[in-house]
Amino acid sequence: MLHPTAPDIVARIDALLPQTQCTRCGYPGCKPYAAAVACGEAGINQCPPGGSATIAALAALLRRPVLPLNPANGVENAPRVAWIDESRCIGCARCLAPCPVDAIVGAAKHMHTVLSDRCTGCELCLPPCPVDCIELRDATAPATAQPALNRARFDAHTTRLMSRSLERQRELDAKKAGASRRNTEP
Repeated sequence: MLHPTAPDIVARIDALLPQTQCTRCGYPGCKPYAAAVACGEAGINQCPPGGSATIAALAALLRRPVLPLNPANGVENAPRVAWIDESRCIGCARCLAPCPVDAIVGAAKHMHTVLSDRCTGCELCLPPCPVDCIELRDATAPATAQPALNRARFDAHTTRLMSRSLERQRELDAKKAGASRRNTEP
């Protein structure tokens, strides 16, 4: 019998999740949600992208009853992907950073597009778009069918954002140190 405190339980729960990193479960990604499920802080029914299949798999793994999807977290839908109306895109680049798997490509002041084979349909690109040129469309081959690849892309995205943040902080610290030296010179 699997005990909920087994050392690898978080990894086993995480492996059953679709890795959309959508945050609809109330956690900042699939792994934090898996950790919350493992310690009993979250229910097994909070993943709309995974839906009933994921809930059943989690219930079987954890030997818990199958529950319906919690409506507070959303509804189960057919897989969808983001699509950008390129004629309306202003190139603001606000959709790039929120995409947890780097499925949106483009540069500031240039048109953006979605790599549909990478898009997990997380919807995180929708709110920051100031011109509402992004919409969700039915996916022909959903990225949710490739959770390991989604996890790797999310890890690479997170690492890159962290590196950029650290580099910006080093630059700010260097500027502050330079300004401080100039202010103390006679």
